[in-house]
Amino acid sequence: MPASILVVEDEPAIQELVSYACGESGYEVRRADSAGAAQAAIGDRLPDLVILDWMLPDRAGIDLLRGLRADARTRELPVIMLTAKGAEGDRVAGLDAGADDYVVKPFSPRELMSRVRAVIRRRAPDKGDEPIVCGGLAIDPARHAVTFDGRPVQLGLAEFKLLRFLAAQPERVFTRRQLLDSVWGDHVFIEERTVDVHVLRLRKALAAAGAQHLVQTVRGLGYRLARAAGAAAG
Repeated sequence: MPASILVVEDEPAIQELVSYACGESGYEVRRADSAGAAQAAIGDRLPDLVILDWMLPDRAGIDLLRGLRADARTRELPVIMLTAKGAEGDRVAGLDAGADDYVVKPFSPRELMSRVRAVIRRRAPDKGDEPIVCGGLAIDPARHAVTFDGRPVQLGLAEFKLLRFLAAQPERVFTRRQLLDSVWGDHVFIEERTVDVHVLRLRKALAAAGAQHLVQTVRGLGYRLARAAGAAAG
């Protein structure tokens, strides 16, 4: 599933240009022409990245950004500010408010997409198309292919997405709720035990290549992916 981008821009021509560039780069695009519309879109479903104009008709984009950073649900949401306010003080204010990058209008769509890819690689590595290598485990998102020590691993879509997410941040422990929100989306209402079912399926598929030990249970917390071979946990 491609990364989703919310384009928050009230000028129709620029909104269309940015949305087209994102769509041509393979991203899922949603649009909002005001801070209120953006909040509604984010409340409905978290995007993977927001491209945010500063000067919106109902509320300054920088105020919306501060609100996103103050909310636990959206604190880590990647945001690129795209604005005509190019003075050094404005750039500093935008970055200090929590923007991951700051692009000044007029802009090059190619450069903007390069910055989008860079932010996604840094903040949401499981959403990019770059191969992920973790010890003997290799994941190629573009080909939907997984190998362990050169041996192929056959995975269903849900298990592939789960493994890709864990492998992008090895050794980090994720709760079942975090995995549900990040892999399935926080707009999907399913029980946390669903994660356990998919972990079992993932381990079974990895076992065929001798790699079931990579997905580890951290009792009372959740799951993580180990960087190197070791005794199975959980």
